[in-house]
Amino acid sequence: MKGCLIPLVLLLSACNPTPPPQPKTEDKPNPVFGTQIQSVRKAQAVEAQVMDTADAQRKQIDNATQQ
Repeated sequence: MKGCLIPLVLLLSACNPTPPPQPKTEDKPNPVFGTQIQSVRKAQAVEAQVMDTADAQRKQIDNATQQ
């Protein structure tokens, strides 16, 4: 039994479990999801605008309370 285990362990340790690297390809958006992708991008732009406005308002409030 021990005589079989040592070669088996050596054989398994010689195996490389990681696959070879694949060439990188560009991810093209699926045309089916085009409208959803556009909607998400618009929502992100609106969110950035709202956050900028909130920061400006917060600064105005801070300046008004300090004076």
